[in-house]
Formats: sequence, C-alpha cells, structure tokens
Amino acid sequence: MFLRPEGQEAYFELQVAPNNHRLQLRYANSAALDRARKTGSIADALIPGDAFRSKVWIEDHGSRWCVLAEIPADLICGLRGALAGSIWRYSFSRYDYTRGQDKPVISSTSLHAEANFHRQQEWGRLEFRR
Repeated sequence: MFLRPEGQEAYFELQVAPNNHRLQLRYANSAALDRARKTGSIADALIPGDAFRSKVWIEDHGSRWCVLAEIPADLICGLRGALAGSIWRYSFSRYDYTRGQDKPVISSTSLHAEANFHRQQEWGRLEFRR
C-alpha cells in the first residue's frame, strides 16, 4: 500500500505478507528512495513498532488470500484531526511469487508504464469528503 497526502513529499509503503508479517516504510521524498536503492538499505525508511494493524485470512478453496489493514490517518498526515477535504495519492499493489514460476505476477490499482510501484505520477487520487 502506497499513500501520500497531496502537498506532502513524504510517502509511505506499507506491506503485508500472507503470514501477516508487516513492513512499514516512510520515505521522506523520492531522493530517499534513490538513496535506499543505491545503498541497498531501507534502514533510514523503516518505521519501528506497529504503525498499523492488519489481519490476513487465506481462502484455500479459491487459492487466494485477503488482508484487512487499519492505517491511522495521523501516521500518514503527521497530525490528528478530521480528514474531510484532504486529498491523498494512493496505489495498492502486489507481487505474486508462485512456486515453480520464473517471474512474479505484478498487480496494481495504478496503470504503471513500467514495473515500478513508486511511480507516483500514476497513483490514484483519494478525496475524503464530509
């Protein structure tokens, strides 16, 4: 899950695996992502603790898994208060690594021109109304 309020450079990458293991990252800006890629380390972007909650369930009959995530708005916005009138950019994406397959299946709510979920110009727009 990628989230960024409009007008804010910092954005979040929140991951959940089928075993409900979470990875919580905050990139101060796109340069922070570039540094992480160059150094091979996400240490500067890691958010400690339990920044959000998630629950996972696996549906064996459909060979799929689902996740419910509860993300505190103040984590993303940096302040508490009503969201009405705010606009966020978002993308919900996944890599599906299947045993025996050479390449993952890549899925996203965004129409990415290339396989790079961090391409914010292709993220959707989410408007919170009253």
